[in-house]
Amino acid sequence: MQDDPQKLPPLDLLSTFEAAARQLSFTLAARELFLTQSAVSRQVALLEAHLGVALFKRRHRALDLTDEGRRLHEAVRGVLAQLRRVVAEIRAPRRREVVALTTTPGLASLWLIPRLSAFLAAHPGVDVRIDATLERRQLGGEGFDIAVRYGPVLGGEGTPLFEESMQPVCAPALLRSAARPLKHARDLRAHTLLQTGSPLGVGMPMEWQSWLQAVGLPELEPAAVLTFNNYDGVVAAALAGQGVALGRRPLVDTLLRARKLVAPFKGATASARGYFLVGEPEAMTRPAVAALAGWLLEQARTLPR
Repeated sequence: MQDDPQKLPPLDLLSTFEAAARQLSFTLAARELFLTQSAVSRQVALLEAHLGVALFKRRHRALDLTDEGRRLHEAVRGVLAQLRRVVAEIRAPRRREVVALTTTPGLASLWLIPRLSAFLAAHPGVDVRIDATLERRQLGGEGFDIAVRYGPVLGGEGTPLFEESMQPVCAPALLRSAARPLKHARDLRAHTLLQTGSPLGVGMPMEWQSWLQAVGLPELEPAAVLTFNNYDGVVAAALAGQGVALGRRPLVDTLLRARKLVAPFKGATASARGYFLVGEPEAMTRPAVAALAGWLLEQARTLPR
């Protein structure tokens, strides 16, 4: 007797497949799902056996979806996203609206979170779930309603929020140091520069290279370099007086106004990058999602130009 062709595979196999298909990596899917790589591989193999077709083309150190795998991934992604939305609504107390937003850790901690209480106060009954990550999330496929993405000013995806400019910043105590003055850009030779990791993991990151080039010091060698994997760490080190960071404005503007950080040199340099608002089309029809998107745009419009 043959299996019923309409019988669905176990949901855990479909969930594991969706993560592997989205990441095109069993290793990354395992990390996301808190499983071992072999467990992910085994679950995918069970799903393929259940369906009687191959879902992945397995190449040396690479995965690709078969035609059947692409069809299944598109369907599973949409179904899981709908399930996540319904479960979130059911779990929320008093049927509260939940809006899921994904963005970078730097924008979340330095720009969004300090302002968010104003939105929540103006919209009782709406909860906001923030995913702060450097990974590029798929909105509908991963259950997110809105993304604020960091990208090039020219050709960026979505509605522009604001452009970024770069300016060295440090703790006030560092600026007052008589032993190592910070009056001119060339004085950076005596200081530790704080940075996020460069794409190749070595050398000066592009943001410092661009700024030093703009001020005529492309060959400047600092006393030391302290590298972090995200911008939150850079700002924390600057606040602790451990060196000079390249301040991303307007993200650090609140800290500058509070004099927790100071800018030793006048003028800022455009970085040719900025932040963009992207909404999942179906989610944007929900009043709570549209309200958060509109509020973000309004907050961006009130920034000094």
